[in-house]
Amino acid sequence: MDLHEREGGAVPALNVVMLGPPGAGKGTQAERLAERRCLPRISTGDILREAVQAGSPLGSIAQKAMDAGRLVSDDVMIGIVRERLEREDARRGFILDGFPRTVDQATALDRMMDGRGALLVLDVVVPEDVLARRLATRRICGRCGANAAVHWTTACEKCGGSLVARVDAGAEIVRERLKVYLRQSKPLVDYYSARPTFRAIDGNQRADVVTAAVDAAISEAAAGGGVRL
Repeated sequence: MDLHEREGGAVPALNVVMLGPPGAGKGTQAERLAERRCLPRISTGDILREAVQAGSPLGSIAQKAMDAGRLVSDDVMIGIVRERLEREDARRGFILDGFPRTVDQATALDRMMDGRGALLVLDVVVPEDVLARRLATRRICGRCGANAAVHWTTACEKCGGSLVARVDAGAEIVRERLKVYLRQSKPLVDYYSARPTFRAIDGNQRADVVTAAVDAAISEAAAGGGVRL
């Protein structure tokens, strides 16, 4: 049975995928959820940088692709995520942020889930005009590259670096990023949306309201998938 031990009792693993366009706030919600449930938040950006810095075989392949201005292939990203999910801290579950991005990645993740329990999928939905406004004012850390949380003022709370405007925050660039995401994400949302463990969340609300909606959606999706949390 796909259970783990926590505080002396057996409970199912909580495996969550957070979907949503740039600016939807899924990273913030994934981080909050990971903290509340004491699970690793697995951001593909973070683990990709980690693999590159470690000089792993997959990291080296990814580095060559990025140096050449190409996207990292599905096969490489799948391999990097698979290696990350095999670590001990992910045995009790995980919060995936940024993966999968394609249907091929999603089908690979389904294979990884064999014997690990249900996969809950949350799609954070925000109107395009709101996303464009958020992205146009988004800041990042000039030192470590972390996206700035709403409550950060002048410094990164992860490394203390200064916050700067993103270089891709121009109106036309923002609109194009959103178009690309929506075009690529529709097949992925279609792939998951018929599942009883899929829930869409209104992300056009205050962050704490979205957080409450995430918790409610997890409970509903888990029940729909026959998982008792």
